[in-house]
Amino acid sequence: MATHPEPEIWFLTGSQAMYGEDTLRQVAEQSRQIAAVLDDSPHVPARIVWKPVLTTSADILRVCRDAAGQGAIGVIAWMHTFSPAKMWISGLDALRTPLLHLHTQANVQLPWDDIDMDFMNLNQAAHGDREFGFIQTRLGVARKTVAGHVTDPRVVSRVAAWARAALGWSAMRSLRLARFGDNMRDVAVTEGDKVEAELRFGVSVNTYGVNDLVEVVGQVADAQVDDLVKEYDDSYRLVPALRAGGDRHESLRYAARLELGLRTFLEAGGFRAFTTNFEDLGGLRQLPGIAVQRLMADGYGFGGEGDWKTSVLVHTLKAMAVGVDGGTSFMEDYTYDLTPGRELVLGAHMLEVCPSIAADVPSVEIHPLSIGGREDPVRLVFDAAAGPAVVLGLADMGERFRLVANEVDVVPPPHLLRRLPVARAVWRPRPHLAGSAEAWITAGAPHHTVLSQAVGVEELHDLAEMSRTELVVIDADTDPRRFADEIRWSQAYYRLAKGF
Repeated sequence: MATHPEPEIWFLTGSQAMYGEDTLRQVAEQSRQIAAVLDDSPHVPARIVWKPVLTTSADILRVCRDAAGQGAIGVIAWMHTFSPAKMWISGLDALRTPLLHLHTQANVQLPWDDIDMDFMNLNQAAHGDREFGFIQTRLGVARKTVAGHVTDPRVVSRVAAWARAALGWSAMRSLRLARFGDNMRDVAVTEGDKVEAELRFGVSVNTYGVNDLVEVVGQVADAQVDDLVKEYDDSYRLVPALRAGGDRHESLRYAARLELGLRTFLEAGGFRAFTTNFEDLGGLRQLPGIAVQRLMADGYGFGGEGDWKTSVLVHTLKAMAVGVDGGTSFMEDYTYDLTPGRELVLGAHMLEVCPSIAADVPSVEIHPLSIGGREDPVRLVFDAAAGPAVVLGLADMGERFRLVANEVDVVPPPHLLRRLPVARAVWRPRPHLAGSAEAWITAGAPHHTVLSQAVGVEELHDLAEMSRTELVVIDADTDPRRFADEIRWSQAYYRLAKGF
């Protein structure tokens, strides 16, 4: 797998020359210390790179332009003293990376007995950051503001959430996605404006004939298949029929060949996300099952039935979740248990659920699939791990995209699912099933989703701000009637904002 340099976030400190060199040296030292605290945190998923203190408009413009050009995924700005905000106009206008405004100061407590005007002149962030906040708002700059001392775990947690969103935004901006065939016929929600998606998110979505993939699959060497089949045997619990000598072992070998061909195709084209469609399989003998599942586990985005929007989200959230406990997977609300007081959602999607969310070691099984008209596909079967999660969908509303998130709690299935041979997740949506479903449907959210136990609502808020995309959240406090009003207000805002 390709390796990439560690992502960088630049730490910018604002001041001005009038304070003199002695004061500016103190500003520099203290800002280095603040940056170092963030850089040393295991929760912040990027290098925090300190930059020299900025005291002129020219320096600010240069560093803001350099941030994107030199690959920084975001910048953190702090006005240590008082940095007159007109100096920041050109720089902020030129900034093309996500911005976090850190409203902090060097000290936690004031030295009440010793405080003098020298101390006051040095430590002016309380009003210096307000000056900076004004110019950001005046210019309409998208940003996140975090207030507090960097030794406060809450502050670090909020900075880390923003940094994860910046990772996702960077991944999305450079994403290439391959669609094998078109989307499922007559389905509305898997359609979408790919031109607008590239303009808004930066993702390039293109379609390839399924038989382009078939040709690559056919070129896979038997020795490669041998090695991958052994990896399957070492990593999972294979049913006897799929083991060497079993009557379905050849199906396992073809599934391995299919995975190797998919990897080769995606890596050669620089693709980090893809879609398939059971209605358009060309010369493929199986609908890809275990191949898709394992590619997702390695960070690839995936959407079934040609759903490229959900595939983009899967890859984006996986990029945001690097190094965090919990998995992320393509998902679909499939059916309900409507027992009063014990309502649950059973989520699955034929074959393609990522093993990163598995509660235990998956089993490798083969079963008939009643759609697609191909050989029985090989797949990983498991239950999802219990715990809090978020379900996220992306809908094309015509004039804009809308993200819809629902906080849920994944629970163990209340019964063994012996006759359901697919990977699945069972969850209790917040505030409850009826309220969640009513709000989701009112929002026009899709039936294909991403389920993540690694990414939360704060990261999604930050991602939505970076991409200037509408986000509505369904949580424990959601009331369906108030939610419908919020949707109307949100629609009005985004329609008005588009004309500004």
